[in-house]
Amino acid sequence: MILLKMNLGFMLIENPIAEIILRTVLVYLFMIIAIRVFGKKELAQLSVIDLVFILLISNSVQNAMVGPDTSLNGGLIAAGSLFLVNFTLKKILYSSKAINNIIQGETILLIYNGVANMENCKKAEITMEELEAAVREHGARDIQKVDLAMLEVDGNISVISSDYQIRSKVSHPRKHKFKGRITKN
Repeated sequence: MILLKMNLGFMLIENPIAEIILRTVLVYLFMIIAIRVFGKKELAQLSVIDLVFILLISNSVQNAMVGPDTSLNGGLIAAGSLFLVNFTLKKILYSSKAINNIIQGETILLIYNGVANMENCKKAEITMEELEAAVREHGARDIQKVDLAMLEVDGNISVISSDYQIRSKVSHPRKHKFKGRITKN
């Protein structure tokens, strides 16, 4: 019934450009809400299943954005609308902490002074195996060696341990995406 009303509403929009813009903005907002509801943990490290899911979702919502207009202009209008609504939302998130917390969430304390916060791990749906793996990825042998671990709003787990200073003197084997592009003044 709701979908029928929405389709009738779209038919009332006589300007095809305005219809594409409205459809695109609605799909964008739906995707943000859906990702927020289904959890931020998955965004940090995509598995093969997550990547396939994202690719299929993008394909499934394409027609919802452009409707019957599959022309180059329709695609460019949809893409331009996405850039504009994304830019606007980022400005809103930057200027409003309350809205930022609603959409992106807040950091969650996972480990403090070597003790895992099981309630927060359960809330974030992080298993002990995942937490232990994150701790090892950051160079600590086990949870007891960790001073602080936080689930960040982007889904990454930040780990600070007492032997961090020792490890930080050794170059990290992973290449950083900014390496070589940052110049010293």
